[in-house]
Amino acid sequence: MSTKKILIVLGEPNSTFSEILSKYFKSRIFKKNKNKIILIGSKNLFEKQIKQLKYSFKINEINNMYDASIKKINIININYKFKKPFTEISKNSNIYIKNCFDLGLKLIIKKKADVLINGPISKKHFLKKRFPGVTEYIANRTNSKEPVMLIYNKNLAVSPLTTHVPLKNVARYIKKKKIINNILKIHTFYKKRLGKNPNIAILGLNPHCETTSKMSEESKEIVPAINFLKRKKIKVEGPIAADTFFLKKNLKKFSVVLGMYHDQVLAPAKTLFKFEAINITLGLPFIKITPDHGPNYEMIGQNKSDPSSIFYALNFLNKVK
Repeated sequence: MSTKKILIVLGEPNSTFSEILSKYFKSRIFKKNKNKIILIGSKNLFEKQIKQLKYSFKINEINNMYDASIKKINIININYKFKKPFTEISKNSNIYIKNCFDLGLKLIIKKKADVLINGPISKKHFLKKRFPGVTEYIANRTNSKEPVMLIYNKNLAVSPLTTHVPLKNVARYIKKKKIINNILKIHTFYKKRLGKNPNIAILGLNPHCETTSKMSEESKEIVPAINFLKRKKIKVEGPIAADTFFLKKNLKKFSVVLGMYHDQVLAPAKTLFKFEAINITLGLPFIKITPDHGPNYEMIGQNKSDPSSIFYALNFLNKVK
């Protein structure tokens, strides 16, 4: 398997991501890493953060991708003015995050890197109301249409049909075309990247897949989408009631479950797998992963954050095609 060049955008400067990365770089697993890891962010800030956390690493500052080495902590420096090792969110940090993304996307679009990982981003401050999440932000920046969020664990991956949409608005986005698009992208990812033909479950929207309305989303949109996919020889079943889906028998039977809204599938997945999962954006011209945790402001500087998701992401990239 060829060596991949992995870009990691450090993201929100006021977060626990430097701590989580430090725990990975300190581990024996990092010494077995097969890929080149290149951080994009402020070298000065990162060094001050890890020093405050009582970690010590040699940082290999590089100017181009060719100078990156395996088993070294490579970084392309992005200048950032700050007063403290962990900095409050401000307009200044938003400009810094944008500059990091600008360089990362430029490199990966020019095929100088294979994978983009981004650290946690404050949706409220950085994205504001322009995009529901980083998934849509990256899709917009790369002219990619209809991206798909896949929260991946090797035992069961989950995918919400709608992402950061208020619950009162979810029903209007449940469309046959969107269900088909998302399932086809998930199926292609499993076949191409993992060499698997996945069994995919599709949940209903309404409790028990029923409603007192004259026409339900299940009968109008979900069932026709499932019938279309079955004619295409995609292994799908549904609609399945969400309240009983996450039982052991289903966890063994299916590889992926498509839910109709964010918390319908993410809440049980995080209960089952904790931080041993990664957010993969499908539908981009490259692999994009976000470790499955946020900025976690409350635990900054305490050295108590769970690093499982970044371990899971980088171990996954050692195996995926």
